Amino acid sequence: MRTLANIEHLQTVNVPASTVYEALTTAKGLSEIWTNELIVNDQIGCINEFLFGGKGLTKMRVDELVTDKKILWQCVDSDPEWIGTTISFDIEEKNGRTSIIFRQMNWEEVTAFFRLCNYNWAIFLYSLKLYCEEGEGLPYHKRKF
Repeated sequence: MRTLANIEHLQTVNVPASTVYEALTTAKGLSEIWTNELIVNDQIGCINEFLFGGKGLTKMRVDELVTDKKILWQCVDSDPEWIGTTISFDIEEKNGRTSIIFRQMNWEEVTAFFRLCNYNWAIFLYSLKLYCEEGEGLPYHKRKF
């Protein structure tokens, strides 16, 4: 039996869980965190669309939303290595600080693209922290690397 690969990260943000959840489920938040070229709907079953520099269309189906606790997306269109992967954000607040466990699960194999995405998801979580704590993230169109 073959084991699929997962990307996992942990980020802690000094804001309530509701702030993190809102950032990850709204066009306003995701445009500051990930990319400003997007179409987002926070309803289960909807397909969210993300573009990066006018190329690289990624479509994520919203599969689960638990307010202030969990977000689950299924990649339905993107780079072939992403299709079929699941993106999850598990959110937990303690004493005014919120931990986010991020996962991109079910990669077929660990490739150069997997490693690049692993790095970029870490930057995504750094951008989330900046946006939640300081009001301005580091989305794709502002990155210099």
